[in-house]
Amino acid sequence: MIRDEFIESIKSEFAENILGSEYLRANRVIVDVNPDFILQIAKYLHQKMRFRFVIASAYHTKAGFEILYHFSDDSNGNIYNIHVVLPQEKPEIQSLAQFLVAADWIEREMHELFGIVFLNHPNPEKLISEGNWAEGVYPYRKDFN
Repeated sequence: MIRDEFIESIKSEFAENILGSEYLRANRVIVDVNPDFILQIAKYLHQKMRFRFVIASAYHTKAGFEILYHFSDDSNGNIYNIHVVLPQEKPEIQSLAQFLVAADWIEREMHELFGIVFLNHPNPEKLISEGNWAEGVYPYRKDFN
């Protein structure tokens, strides 16, 4: 699927929940989405579009906690990044691990490093922090004061 067709397809399916899009390179697109619809959008990409979930990455900015979900169209090498921004005060989002096993570890890691809560995660056990830092400490959070 070429980039323009992808943008048209996802906009027609999710209309007002697509907040913007940007072409980064010839084979990479970022789509900003309403975080309340991440589960539906990810299911659409994985189940209907047949894209492979690659990984997710998070970072903390003045805007909030930002997550990029990386999906690949392996038929042509295009990468589609789904971008959400979660509020500073209550960074919560539905877990993709509910239907994508590959999201399990990265969501657990993002929770431990940033304190992002992945709602309905099937296995919210600690992954890396046990004995490394105190409960409630999130080492990748920044102080913007």
